[in-house]
Amino acid sequence: MNTVVERELELRLVLSPERSIAVPARLVYAAADPFAVGVTFHLGSQNPVHWTFARELLVEGVFRPCGHGDVRIWPSKVSGRDVLTMALSSPDGDALLQAPSAAVSAWLDRTLALVPPGTEHERLEMDAGLARLLEPAPADDLWRGDPWSEDRTGLPTARRRCSGPYRRNRHPLRRSPR
Repeated sequence: MNTVVERELELRLVLSPERSIAVPARLVYAAADPFAVGVTFHLGSQNPVHWTFARELLVEGVFRPCGHGDVRIWPSKVSGRDVLTMALSSPDGDALLQAPSAAVSAWLDRTLALVPPGTEHERLEMDAGLARLLEPAPADDLWRGDPWSEDRTGLPTARRRCSGPYRRNRHPLRRSPR
């Protein structure tokens, strides 16, 4: 079952403490990738920006500052409103965004109802994926035979292929009669 939970909302891109601009965004959670959430910014533009990070990071960020490196999230208040602040860093630049906490929390509740915390691994189908990886390929038939089985010459096939002192009728320490 591949269920997706989406939510479009307007984030604020913080340019300075006094100035921010609206950025349309979409939050996406797919049960098929249960540990990750996706955020797409600049919807409707020719160059949307996609970010993917851990759902657990977003859940924790609703309650307390968290994250290291490229994605950091923390709750805060702006003009009396509860917002979730996201600091994103990449080689292309940095962005400080604010999202309405209530909207993000409601969306997160839907993702948590779909795949409760601690059950994510059940959605990954690791056993099926591992079975596909270990499934024999047609070329594997070449290696399935016994390399020491005898063929028409009466010699083990691996030995028959050997050269040097182990050739037929030769011993490494004795000379064969000629």
